[in-house]
Amino acid sequence: MCGLLAYLSTDADRVDEQTVAGVESALHCLHHRGPDDTAVWSDERVVLGFNRLSIIDVDGSPQPLPYADDRYRILFNGEIYNYVELRKELAEAGAAFATEGDTEAIVAGFHLWGADVVPRLRGMFSFIIWDTSTGTAFGARDPFGIKPLFTARLADGGLAFSSEKKALLELLGGSAGAGGVDPASLQHYLTLQYVPEPATLHRGIRRIESGTTFTVAAGELHTRRYFHPAWRPQPVPAGREQELYDRIAAALDDSVAKHMRADVTVGSFLSSGIDSTAIAALAHRYNPDLMTFTVGFERESTSEVDIAAESAAELGVAHVPVVITAEQFAAAIPEVVWYLDDPVADPALVPLYFVAREARKHVKVVLSGEGADELFGGYTIYREPLSLAWAQRVPRPGRRAMGALSRLLPEGMRGKDLLRRASIPLEERYYGNARNFSGRELAQLLRGHDPDMSHVEVTEDLYRQTREAGYDDVTAMQYVDLFTWLRGDILVKADKMTMANSLELRVPFLDPEVFALASSIPLDQRVPRGSDATKYALRRAMEQIVPAPILHRRKLGFPVPTADFLAGPLHEWARDIVAGSQTDEWLDRARVGELLDSLRTAEQPSKRTARQLWEVLVFMVWHGIFVEERIHPVIPETVYPVRL
Repeated sequence: MCGLLAYLSTDADRVDEQTVAGVESALHCLHHRGPDDTAVWSDERVVLGFNRLSIIDVDGSPQPLPYADDRYRILFNGEIYNYVELRKELAEAGAAFATEGDTEAIVAGFHLWGADVVPRLRGMFSFIIWDTSTGTAFGARDPFGIKPLFTARLADGGLAFSSEKKALLELLGGSAGAGGVDPASLQHYLTLQYVPEPATLHRGIRRIESGTTFTVAAGELHTRRYFHPAWRPQPVPAGREQELYDRIAAALDDSVAKHMRADVTVGSFLSSGIDSTAIAALAHRYNPDLMTFTVGFERESTSEVDIAAESAAELGVAHVPVVITAEQFAAAIPEVVWYLDDPVADPALVPLYFVAREARKHVKVVLSGEGADELFGGYTIYREPLSLAWAQRVPRPGRRAMGALSRLLPEGMRGKDLLRRASIPLEERYYGNARNFSGRELAQLLRGHDPDMSHVEVTEDLYRQTREAGYDDVTAMQYVDLFTWLRGDILVKADKMTMANSLELRVPFLDPEVFALASSIPLDQRVPRGSDATKYALRRAMEQIVPAPILHRRKLGFPVPTADFLAGPLHEWARDIVAGSQTDEWLDRARVGELLDSLRTAEQPSKRTARQLWEVLVFMVWHGIFVEERIHPVIPETVYPVRL
């Protein structure tokens, strides 16, 4: 696990002492991703910089790692969980190894198999391999986008790659050197709560997309998608359902076993949900001394902390709770946004930062349950196509009439929203789990709002692919979420908030073998008709893993009391953020003030308004840090010592 930074020149003899010094200086932005070691290697065409967090082969795989008599140098961020099996296969094919770790397995595989090594990798990764013989580079990012990779063209024409955008901003000379704020990305952010790949909020910095490989030759970057997720549901014969549940349980057990491979202690996050509980239960099989970690807020009602503590007791694992206040929540936001690189308007980021900070006092690696909902059909919204199936039998003119009728009905009238949703095609009504500002609301807030641009620009190719594949609407929603919500929000916050604390997070659900099985599950085993259940087959499989009192317990989600905070203890904090912000070029700050007023004066603060405000506030803090350079978060230089 590490933070990588690479500079590739377009011309021979371009690299000089100043270039090397620039990379060395920018590496400090990645210190939190790898505090155990720092190294820089260069030749006449390339500078490779590396900050290392030692997890596997802790002393034997220094990077940039050489291979094949120094023909190659590799920078690798991530973990390959099947590296033991890969090394054995490669050795049988004639590969020689100088280390015991997973990094060398990647470069040895590339030497023997070329780009075909990438689909063989079972893990999370972003890497770059420099070939000194050909003067070319090859790299890749994992299928789901667990590990990030940014790229930018520098003023001298060279290409740079980094695990975090802030290092590229330093090489570019700041926000202005990166082309300033991208208006299209900002509009998408305010709609989706995140900036969709491959864009970032800066015009001049892009992301290598999840599931793609790339090459750099003669200074030109070329990308190619290697991961094409496909759902191929297989009917389950009556009476043989248990065989499916057994296969799911076995696949998860195998994935967790491989995700436990490390030369350091592995812990687990634990929430009220069955996903993290199942991961913790399986991990406990391989580590009887497993430690689990949970976070919640100071509230009188039943909280995530209380339920997780009950789960930990049922599982028989050690448990460390973290409880934070509204004041702690607000104080951490500038630091959290700095680590994010681009704004993500998910308030769960902040408590995740705190629980990761606590976990890092005890372990270097944690497991978590991200990805289960997308793969197995866990979001409640996935039931919507079943509830609207009747509307698909209504001719198109009839559906248009339903839409017109819904607009005539008064707000709050029963059936109004049902008619509205029934009249809208899936491609227009669903664009992921985050839907904050409508087009009309954006026009009131965003200066330069483009009425011709919408979420359709992000999802239209995805929906075209689902229609070509013949997917039903539920499966289409899962497919869209893999490329939007999962990699834009879920995995960004998981990576950034854990790496902020030099903690490695692993996600056993997002394993190629688990996905291969999940994608074969028929629709009625994901969201069965006539029931409120979601991820039905997964729940049945977990009967073998999760204690009965936990299995069917209602999930709280991750309840961040944003509305209560912004209407109460954090109201003045929010007003100060708005008052000090220099975002008039982008936002109508008077409109933001009106939204704040409405929260304070409402008898019951609106959760939707609070989500909208949170989105704006996060952007304002981001703008204050990365554009105005007015806000200066205090970033720790060291991480907590860990008992191994």
